[in-house]
Amino acid sequence: MTKYESSVKQIAATVEQVYGKLSNLENLRPIIENAQDNEALRQKLQDAGQDSSQLDQLKNVELTSDRLAVPVGMLGTLALRIIEREEGRTIKFETEQSPIQANMWIQVLPTSEVTTAEGLQGTKMRLTLKADLNPMVKMMVGSKLQDGINKFADMLAMLNYC
Repeated sequence: MTKYESSVKQIAATVEQVYGKLSNLENLRPIIENAQDNEALRQKLQDAGQDSSQLDQLKNVELTSDRLAVPVGMLGTLALRIIEREEGRTIKFETEQSPIQANMWIQVLPTSEVTTAEGLQGTKMRLTLKADLNPMVKMMVGSKLQDGINKFADMLAMLNYC
């Protein structure tokens, strides 16, 4: 298995707030539905060096409390299903509908490096993806997977958790 990790993201919300929102994917529905028309979010993506046109792909996202299906260009649709939750620490996903067998973790931990508006400890978050890639596929999509996990972490770090 090949491992891809995002950089650690700092979030000015408590671990309970971040975990609570991300452990039930239905909580993302209003964000996904409104993201295309959100100019502030487009600007945040541009400021982070990301392509804001990626928001246009959100209209095709399928969502339940435990499953997220996202269109991924040439690969078709990538579906992730939550298979394990560790309260306040980890949310583990596995691919359901993918040419690549993979697992992804969202890890959250309290940190004093960032605080909430109320002065409480914030959260540091990291995404990890482990994918079963043969050498040829790794050459073709490895850099895209690393880029994708970083973009996904950036997007999650920008959400309003309060």
